[in-house]
Amino acid sequence: MKKTNLHIVAAILIASIFAASCSVLKDLEYEVKENPIEMHGDKVTVKIDGKFIEKGLNKKAFVTLTPTLINAAGEELEFEPKSFKGEKAAGNGEVVKKDGHSFSYTSTRPYDSRFENSELVVKYIALKGTKEKLNDKTAKIADATIVTPELLQNDDKVVMGKDNLVRSVKKSTKAVINFNKAKSNLRRGETTDADILAMESFILAGNTNSKIVFNNIEIVSYASPEGEMEKNSNLALDRGETAEKYLMKANKKLNLNLDPTLISKTPKGEDWDGLKELISKSNHEDKNIIVAVAEMESDPTKREQEIKALSTTYKFLDKDIFPQLRRSQMVLNYTEFGLTDEELKATSQSAPQTLSVEELLFTAGLVSDKEEKLRLFNEVIKKDASDYRGFTNAGVILYNKKMTTEANKMFTKAYNADKNAITSNNMGVVKRQAGDIAGAAELFGDATATGDAAKYNMGLINIKKGEYSNAISNMGSTNTFNKALAQTLNKDYSSASSSLANSTEANTAKGLYLKAVIASRNGNESEVISSLVKAFEKDSSLRAKAKKDREFIKYFENAAFIAL
Repeated sequence: MKKTNLHIVAAILIASIFAASCSVLKDLEYEVKENPIEMHGDKVTVKIDGKFIEKGLNKKAFVTLTPTLINAAGEELEFEPKSFKGEKAAGNGEVVKKDGHSFSYTSTRPYDSRFENSELVVKYIALKGTKEKLNDKTAKIADATIVTPELLQNDDKVVMGKDNLVRSVKKSTKAVINFNKAKSNLRRGETTDADILAMESFILAGNTNSKIVFNNIEIVSYASPEGEMEKNSNLALDRGETAEKYLMKANKKLNLNLDPTLISKTPKGEDWDGLKELISKSNHEDKNIIVAVAEMESDPTKREQEIKALSTTYKFLDKDIFPQLRRSQMVLNYTEFGLTDEELKATSQSAPQTLSVEELLFTAGLVSDKEEKLRLFNEVIKKDASDYRGFTNAGVILYNKKMTTEANKMFTKAYNADKNAITSNNMGVVKRQAGDIAGAAELFGDATATGDAAKYNMGLINIKKGEYSNAISNMGSTNTFNKALAQTLNKDYSSASSSLANSTEANTAKGLYLKAVIASRNGNESEVISSLVKAFEKDSSLRAKAKKDREFIKYFENAAFIAL
């Protein structure tokens, strides 16, 4: 417990003043709980436990104490004043009884960088009645200010948008052979229809296209539902056989090179689903009535009777609907493969705008050169400026190149194009580094789908707000300078040393400086000196910072420290 005499402020005082003061205010015991005083969450808090000794305050006296930071320029930063009074004094203040009085004092002010190197004193004004008896200040009672939270580095995590390139796509093409009523023979001229010719041409071209692989040809055959069900089932089967024979003949004649084992037949019989679909798509005024009648009867025989009756009434069924149902549908299923990696890279050089956005994004992932990646992302922007990924990914490259201003412009454009988890995270980085902590926190809250990135970034905000335990939790298992900083500020020096040693910043100037801070807090003088020597070799500007840094105040008169 330190002790100060509030009215003795110089070596020599006028006797009459000393005598007068002794009758008003005597010794005051105090303890500054944090010395040097520290800055956390951009605020400085002064905590004092004090005690008036027995008969320490005249019973008619009133005293106001104001803890104050004073810097070398004489500027002052006052904290909340606190008043005390004797048992018979007027005014509002804590009562100090003659047998003494203990008190606790806490006051917080926003941190002002002018007071990084300053001293804490207590200004005091003592009144007896209405007469001022004392108006002075104590000598230094604490040093200020440790500002280690300001070591926070801008290592926010930015996120790229992913490509959705599908390297192979399953597709199909089809052709239809139509038949006359109750017939299954191939009609003259049917094989010269456009869809038949198109399928033949496609098969021929596919045989020489390495990116086309035929999977199978499925022949699905039908009958219209106006006849007897058993006959229609057989009719559908026969129509499937006819379609297969056509394919085999064309295969031989046109050298289609089709594998017969790829062909399968699926006779469906009466096509009730097709009937309802065609009627629904027609313009007939009674189409809903017709469909309802067809659906009402579940018994196949009765349903056929209803359809026959309907076809008598509605002639358009015989003319327009039933002929479309008498068919064999040949469906060629195939897989189409995209460009190979080498083809993508070559095309991205020779004709980048012929590639799709997905291909450009994917190709960027194939190259390691940052400038080439940036070029490809700019090609994405040219291709589709409404796609956030071009701006986002270009921004990430620029951010990693320390081109923060240019990166921020890209991140802003991406966010304006599409507000999603990725763009919210990156926009949050823009706002945090600009000092908009509230705006950044809101955006990181919208970016939880990015996982560890948004959580880590929230950890940086936690450090800024002095919430060190939350910061450590949000930063997870990563080993970074900032996590080590959070652990240091949370007074977990063992974990801080481990995180720092396993980080990529361990041997940087700032990493070595933080190592010296941890060593100082652990009382390891030799490590303080050795770490600072290495830090100064990498960044000489840190020498001036260390010489006034209150983290090292206990070494200010140390010969080895002075010699640095």
